[in-house]
Amino acid sequence: MQYGVIVTTGDPRTAAELAALAEGAGWDGVFTYDAIAIGPSPMYDPWVVLAAMAMRTERIRLGAMVFAPARRRPWKLAREAASLDVLSGGRLVLPVGLGALDDGGFGNVGEATEPRTRASRLDETLAILDGLCSGEPFGFAGEHYRFGPMTFRPRPVQRPRIPVWVVGAWPHERSMHRAVRWDGLIVQAQGPDGGPATGPDVLPPIVHWVRRERPAELRDRPFEIVVDGVTPADDPAAAATIARAHADAGATWWIEADWMAANPEALRRRILAGPPR
Repeated sequence: MQYGVIVTTGDPRTAAELAALAEGAGWDGVFTYDAIAIGPSPMYDPWVVLAAMAMRTERIRLGAMVFAPARRRPWKLAREAASLDVLSGGRLVLPVGLGALDDGGFGNVGEATEPRTRASRLDETLAILDGLCSGEPFGFAGEHYRFGPMTFRPRPVQRPRIPVWVVGAWPHERSMHRAVRWDGLIVQAQGPDGGPATGPDVLPPIVHWVRRERPAELRDRPFEIVVDGVTPADDPAAAATIARAHADAGATWWIEADWMAANPEALRRRILAGPPR
């Protein structure tokens, strides 16, 4: 099991300071988030935040939980991702999903909100990212994006590509099949009542499904099962028990994600308490 934490608040300088603290405290990953306009809260561009984090760290994985490619130009996203991977020395991971519609950066500015359209754009964007980051001439002709061959240099540091984690909405097979084609599944489970399902008990059927449905040609590559939640900073044993139960059920990453206590001091305390090992 590896352990990450989302920096849910703070300006880029504060986020960079917290990332450095997380690296020193033994965390494996630190993440920002991708939002444009949700309520009155201050928000910052994730690529600026990640660049600041990269300059203050040396080992820790970096990313955003989660990027929303459906509202981004794929070639610009590819250039940003490759640049950050070079800047960080090959430490970027790309968690992606359809995006949260309570963000004014979707319907309020005319971006597509229909789930099938966002999903189709996500699929095309991932194919374009993969092609452009190869460093070879690459063109594309899809439903949403078309362009002639371009060669993007430099390539990202990581091979064969920057790892891509995809939100999978269990038990919806279309969403799950998208995730198993890439490098990791961010678990988003739905219970029988239609509401969110969380906890280690939801994982065994998901892990079994992933092992069965992962394309045969990809089964020799690492694949992450990513879950998030909250553990107490003041009770290391209880925190470790929560995370260990998820690891035993098949999770490979635990992401600390406390959106309710989103202030720098609470984050600092949780980070300095260390990962829930």
